Amino acid sequence: MKLRGLYAITPEGANLIDRLREALEGGIAMLQYRRKKERSLAEAKDVVALARRYHVPVIVNDDIDLALAAGADGVHLGREDGDLVRARKDMKGKILGASCYNDPALAEAAVRAGADYVAFGSVFPSTTKPAAVRAPLGLFKKTYGVPLAAIGGITLENAQEVVSAGADMVAVISDLFDAPDIKTRATQYRKLFQ
Repeated sequence: MKLRGLYAITPEGANLIDRLREALEGGIAMLQYRRKKERSLAEAKDVVALARRYHVPVIVNDDIDLALAAGADGVHLGREDGDLVRARKDMKGKILGASCYNDPALAEAAVRAGADYVAFGSVFPSTTKPAAVRAPLGLFKKTYGVPLAAIGGITLENAQEVVSAGADMVAVISDLFDAPDIKTRATQYRKLFQ
């Protein structure tokens, strides 16, 4: 499985499945189920079923048990979300992603623990996490042996800068799901990787 392209992260709010369908039709590469307020097993299963129709892997944010119960393709963990070595055992054969913020040492440790990709960010000021630590684009110039995802404040206007710096994936919430035409916006992002 090639981890490269637009890494869509689910927004809060209503009409999730309809919004995801548009993003999937636009050509996202990977999808993260991240719901801080309205998370449910039933919804997670619906998201996985929809994404499967488009052959797009679904990663669950912060919750190994939910990822396994929903039949997701993997899990993404932050610093406080559990031990990566244990997660690698529990998620055998599935994708394991790790948030590394602005710290190359965390990325190296995550790769040693079995992470399939690492994420750095916030690369730009973010409305989703305004207090997030900033991650310089220079982090993407180093090779860690796994794909690198950039997150935080990414828009169509600044995404090329991140891709040119070496990011394999750009993780986007607001600029994708708040766009007037989600499918078109996803297609525009996909073209950055062609």
